[in-house]
Amino acid sequence: QVQLVESGGDLVQAGGSLRLSCTTSGSIPSISVMGWYRQGPGKQRELVASITSGGSANYADSVKGRFAISRDNAKNTVYLQMNSLKPEDTAVYYCNILWWQNMVKNDYWGQGTQVTVSS
Repeated sequence: QVQLVESGGDLVQAGGSLRLSCTTSGSIPSISVMGWYRQGPGKQRELVASITSGGSANYADSVKGRFAISRDNAKNTVYLQMNSLKPEDTAVYYCNILWWQNMVKNDYWGQGTQVTVSS
C-alpha cells in the first residue's frame, strides 16, 4: 500500500517562506508524476505544481516565480519551496503521486498539511 505523508505546514507572515516535504512509502515505479495541490477555505482543490520523474515541472499561474517544486527520485520524496507567501496562499496542501501501469491509473494522496499566511 502506498502512503504519502506531508510535513512543513505552519503559520507564517506574508512575505515569508516555507518548505513542504512529502515522503512516500510502498511500491512506487520509477516513472511517476508527483504534485502539490491545495484547497483553501470554501474553494475547490487546485493544482499548485507538479513534477515528473524526469524533472519536468509545471506550475499554477498564481505561484509562478514564487514556488519551486523538486523531487528526490531515489527517495520518492517531493518538496515545495514557497517564497513570498501571500494570505491567499492559505490552504491545506496535499501531496499526490500518479502513475499508469497496465493501463490502470494509480493515484494516491496524503492527508494534507495546513499552511496559514497572515497579513
